[in-house]
Amino acid sequence: MTTIERNKQRTLEFFDAMQRGDGEAIANAYCDEGRVVTMGQTLISGSRRKEEIRQFASGVLDAFPEGLAFNVVGMIAEGDRVAVEAVSDGMHVSGQQYSNAYHFLLTWRDDGLLELKEYMDTELVTDILCGGQRPGAI
Repeated sequence: MTTIERNKQRTLEFFDAMQRGDGEAIANAYCDEGRVVTMGQTLISGSRRKEEIRQFASGVLDAFPEGLAFNVVGMIAEGDRVAVEAVSDGMHVSGQQYSNAYHFLLTWRDDGLLELKEYMDTELVTDILCGGQRPGAI
């Protein structure tokens, strides 16, 4: 198996963990120096290291008691990077349907996921995941 094939397989396994809502498996996919970077200016935006991911991932996924389904629409890879286009769908604890479109850029090392950059509709994140609250709002 080539490095590219291996990284694509690890990416699919990572998305399978997200699909299952398995916060521990999500965190364990990261190498010790790994981080997730969520783009935008929302309450959940920013950079988080592995231990923060371990705490944060389960909390975000717990907001979807029936699960948050992820569908990988497309995936391309080159070297240590895998780019993924995906969509999600799930019922949020607020009773609102949450369906978002994403671009993920994953950078892999031999010992795990070094970086995940997540791009999505940040207005939808603010409206549903953050209950309309914005950073710095009083």
